[in-house]
Amino acid sequence: MGDSHNYLHLARPLAPAPIATSQSSVTAPVSVTLQPQALFSIIDHASRRPADQERVIGTLLGTRSEDGTEVSVTNCYAVPHTETAEQVEMDMDYQKRMLDLHLRAAPKEVLVGWYATSGELNTFSALIQNFYSQQGEGTFPHPAVHLTVSTVAGQDVEANTYISAPIGVTAERAADSCLFIPVPHEIKYDEASKSGLELIAGARDRDDRTQLMQTDLETLEHAIEQVLEMLERVSNYVSDVLDEEQQSSTALGQFLLNTLALAPKVDAEDIERDFNNHIQDVLLIDLSNRLATAAITMGGDTNVAGSGGDQQKQQGGGERGGERGGQRREGGGGQQQRSGQAGPGGRRGEQ
Repeated sequence: MGDSHNYLHLARPLAPAPIATSQSSVTAPVSVTLQPQALFSIIDHASRRPADQERVIGTLLGTRSEDGTEVSVTNCYAVPHTETAEQVEMDMDYQKRMLDLHLRAAPKEVLVGWYATSGELNTFSALIQNFYSQQGEGTFPHPAVHLTVSTVAGQDVEANTYISAPIGVTAERAADSCLFIPVPHEIKYDEASKSGLELIAGARDRDDRTQLMQTDLETLEHAIEQVLEMLERVSNYVSDVLDEEQQSSTALGQFLLNTLALAPKVDAEDIERDFNNHIQDVLLIDLSNRLATAAITMGGDTNVAGSGGDQQKQQGGGERGGERGGQRREGGGGQQQRSGQAGPGGRRGEQ
């Protein structure tokens, strides 16, 4: 026989299946959805780290589907840790207390994993991953999601998500090692978050990196301009298809047809009348608010003026009372002088 070689074959599971060891979780493929507020919290944490610290870590919170294959990361918080070339230390007591407080404030959220502001996966990453994947205080029986976010200044923010599979010949070796498996992720935001993200993105082209808050009318104007741009884009596409300058798409045509079917069939005159009525209602409410504010302000000024007049009256009354008391005292002294003068006269009479 020739020379024999030993190989270790690693295969990624294709379906949810429990691992034989009791300390491991399922390694089913999952899809991860990231919310913008969680990413902003991670970036803010990274910007406040000490100068001698390469990366920061924290806990990810969110929701998970019933089968555990879909995870949505909605919140996170920082966890203090120290890391050197030889060891890594994590404040587990702080992690437990913060997790308990967050779950009390948001009962619908659960522990889904952890994040790190570095794309490097090393032995320390495996230790932390196994800590978050353990039974009791971890995500078991679901896989813990590991999110890496690059926060290098001057470069685009890059995010990657992983789950882990146990690896190791013995249980002791498997405790400090694992195989990180990339999983797809997507950044989603709702309509409420979209306005805030657009406002923040507006500061990107300014030298001072500041952005003023828009009024309601400015926001409405910006939204109408965006709608007009989209309508112009669709109109140009339809014109190019009709002129055979661009290849038609059945799926896109069906999508445009379904979108137009959702539009209400209302005459332009009715829309204009309803819009004007709405504007009048808004103006009436604004006028009522201003009148109420003016009335409250005038009432406060009147009360202040009234209290000032009462104080002046009290001071004036006190001064008058003092003057009268002084006159009375002076009058009493005069009487005493008169009685003193009458004494000698009386004596003369007696003599």
